[in-house]
Amino acid sequence: MAGRFTKVAVPELATLMSRAALSPEAQEALRGCEELESAIDRLETAGFQAEAIRVLAHALPKRESVWWACMCADSTAPPELAEEDRLARESAELWVRQQTDGVRRDAMAHAQASGFMTAESWTGVAAFWSGDSLAPLDEPVIAPLPEQTGSAVAAAVTLASVRGEGEHYASRVKRFLESGRDIASGGFGRMERQA
Repeated sequence: MAGRFTKVAVPELATLMSRAALSPEAQEALRGCEELESAIDRLETAGFQAEAIRVLAHALPKRESVWWACMCADSTAPPELAEEDRLARESAELWVRQQTDGVRRDAMAHAQASGFMTAESWTGVAAFWSGDSLAPLDEPVIAPLPEQTGSAVAAAVTLASVRGEGEHYASRVKRFLESGRDIASGGFGRMERQA
């Protein structure tokens, strides 16, 4: 299975473990592991699904990582999703296709309007944090930290996994990790919407 991930921005496990803030127990589960694919598998198998999500969110390139967050959020979105949440996710998806500063800032504006409480709002934050500057327009550049996009994506994926009934958490995380693996392997990571 080694080498199947072709879309990875940060392949070094030590860097990923630091950015994902893995617990000592999760780090122990990765002892002797050298490949990202194996690390994701080990974490999931050992019961560290949330940690596997965080590692994968930080490993993917920003564009692919934001797309993954959008796919996860969309797959569990309720029919009565608030307008600002829908617009935050749609703006984040549009940013994946058209990486312009205007689209990125629109995603953040919708995320702010939604109150940063949903998976969709965090897709908007992830898109915004994927740009060159966090500063307002016409202000000096304030570059985002390298880990900011991955952190926002992990938040979006996690919030999508716990939405609604808690009984679906395990099956959602399994589907989400498969989607992320597919994206890391060059696929689209699309999922059926969960009823």
